[in-house]
Amino acid sequence: MLASDVPAAHAIRLRVRENQLSDPSVVTEADYHDLMARDTKSWVGERDGQLAGFAMVDVEKQNLWALFVAPEYERKGVGRALHDTMLAWYFQRSSVLRLSTSPQTRAEAFYRRSGYVPVGTTPQGELIFELKRP
Repeated sequence: MLASDVPAAHAIRLRVRENQLSDPSVVTEADYHDLMARDTKSWVGERDGQLAGFAMVDVEKQNLWALFVAPEYERKGVGRALHDTMLAWYFQRSSVLRLSTSPQTRAEAFYRRSGYVPVGTTPQGELIFELKRP
């Protein structure tokens, strides 16, 4: 992801149908730039010349910070392609990846199908998942 992609990525984050931010001001465009300045890697998926989705992984914290797809591109392989590309890169550098997501969502089902194992919950009630390098 380039710095110029951040506004479009953030707009996608704010338009998702699940895992919506209860307070949209909690995550700002500045947060993306801060992450990009650290040991973080990011990817974008494009369709029809538009940003269709993005993924960001924080290597230092072993955390999948974001994997979001614009509603109009859901169920078209964008999320799977971003996820698989991210894992191929990430597991060359680290052995475990964690994330949190809302329970009883398509995201939860996606991560379970992808081999993630629930290991706890956040104070806000999100499920914490972990995936170990194969």
